[in-house]
Amino acid sequence: MPATLDAVIVGSGPNGLTAAAVLARAGWSVRVIEAADEIGGGCRTATLTLPGFVHDVCAAVHPTAQLSPAFRELDLAAHGVEWVSGPVALAHPLPGGDAALLFNSLEETAHALDEDGAAWRSLMEPLLDDRLLDSLLRPQWQGLTDAALPKMQFGLAALRSAEGYACAKFRSARARALFAGCSAHSSLPLSARGSASFGLVLALAAHRVGWPIARGGSARIVEALARIIRSHGGTVETGQRVRLLRELPASRVVLFDVNPAQVAAIAAGELPRRYAERLRRFRHGPGVCKVDWALSAPIPWRAAACARAGTVHVGGTLEEIARSERAVADGCVSDAPFVLAGQPTAWDATRAPAGQHVAWAYCHVPNGCTLDLTERIEAQIERFASGFRDVILARHTMSAPALEAHNAAMIGGDIGGGANDLLNFLFRPSIRWNPYATPNSRLFICSSSTPPGGGVHGMCGYLAARAVLRRHGDRAARASSLVL
Repeated sequence: MPATLDAVIVGSGPNGLTAAAVLARAGWSVRVIEAADEIGGGCRTATLTLPGFVHDVCAAVHPTAQLSPAFRELDLAAHGVEWVSGPVALAHPLPGGDAALLFNSLEETAHALDEDGAAWRSLMEPLLDDRLLDSLLRPQWQGLTDAALPKMQFGLAALRSAEGYACAKFRSARARALFAGCSAHSSLPLSARGSASFGLVLALAAHRVGWPIARGGSARIVEALARIIRSHGGTVETGQRVRLLRELPASRVVLFDVNPAQVAAIAAGELPRRYAERLRRFRHGPGVCKVDWALSAPIPWRAAACARAGTVHVGGTLEEIARSERAVADGCVSDAPFVLAGQPTAWDATRAPAGQHVAWAYCHVPNGCTLDLTERIEAQIERFASGFRDVILARHTMSAPALEAHNAAMIGGDIGGGANDLLNFLFRPSIRWNPYATPNSRLFICSSSTPPGGGVHGMCGYLAARAVLRRHGDRAARASSLVL
C-alpha cells in the first residue's frame, strides 16, 4: 500500500463504491471508508422479521440499474449480480377490482390501456432511444445536442405537472392512475412542474429493461462493486466514522458519498464560506415510513393480475394519489396514503422459506415525521387485497427518523438524496457546471445529492470519478478504455 493514496472515498453506498471501482480500474490506489459496520448505505439486505426471510432494508427495485452506463461498463453480472423480473413491471389496482398494468412490452401496455393505448404509444415510442435514455442519467444541461429531437420531446412533456399532463393526455382512470403512480416517485405534489418527468423515466425504463430486482437481495449489488474494487487493489473499510478531513489517510483526492451538509462539516475550513453555506442549506425532500412483512402466502389481491407484478402502486385514482402527495407537501399525512409496495418473492424464491413470501411497502411523510404509519399502510393494501392481514406472520417498521439512523445520509428519511423540485433537482447540490467538483481541487461529491439523483444506478459516483480523472490527468495514460 503506498504511503499516500490516490483517492479516499467517504461512504460506501452504490455511488461511493462505483466511484472507487472506476478509479481502481483506472490504476488508482483507492480506499473506501464506511461509518457503519457493513457497506451499502441505503442498499442493504437483512433478516428484519423472522429467520429465513430476507428483506431489502431500503433500495429494493432498480428500474435504472440496467440502463446505467456505469453498471454496464463495470459488468456487475460478471461479479455475481443476477437481475430478475417478470413481464409486468408494475400493477396499479383500482376501485372495483380493476388494475392498470405497466408491461415491459410497450405494445402489451398499449393494448391493455384500451382507449388510451394509442396515446400511451405515441408518448413513449419516440422516447425509447438509447441515446436519450443514456443522457437522462447525466446532468441535463450537458450534452444538449445528444439525441436532440427525442430530448426536446421529452423535455416538453417532462417539465409539465404529472396531474395536468395525465389529464390532458389520457381519458381513462386506468391510464391516468398508472402515470400518476409512476410520477409520485418524485416525492413531489402531482401539481408540481417537473413531476411528469419521473413518470416518463420510470415508464421508459420498464419498456426498455423492466423493473428488475437483484436475486438474493440488493446487497448483491454493493457486494459486486466491492469485489471489483478489491480485484484492482483497492480496500474497503467499515466501522470508521469520519468527522473531519484530518482523520483521513493522506490522499491526492477525497470523494464524498454523503449528504451536502455532511460534506460541509467534514471539510470545515477547506471550502469557501459561501459554497459551504450552500451545502449546509441544501434542501431535502419528504421522508418515508417503510414496513416489511413476512407472509404465509402471497398478497391476496382482488385484481388477480397484481400477483404478476414485482411492484404494486396502491392508492387508487389519480385524484386520490394527488390528495395524498399534496398532504405530505403541506406537512401532513393522509389518512389514505399513496403506498408503493413490492413483492419480490413473486420472482425470487430465495428470499423466504418454501411456500412463504416477503413483501414491503412505504409511503411518503413530511421530512423527519416520527409517526408509525403501519396501520394506514396495511389498511390501504387491505382495501385492494381483502385478507392481507390474515397472511402476515411478522412485520418490521422503520419511521423516517429510523431510516436516518440506519443511514445518516437520509436526512429526515429522505431516500432520494434531496428535494426534487426543478431547481434543486437540476442543479444539485449547487449551481455549478461541474456539480461533482468543489472549489477545492482535492474534494469531490459523488452522492445522490448530485445528478442524476436518487436510485441505484451508480451514475453519481461514475460521473464524479470521471471528473476526478479529467482534473488530475497525470494518471490518464494508465486509465482503461472506461475513462477515455
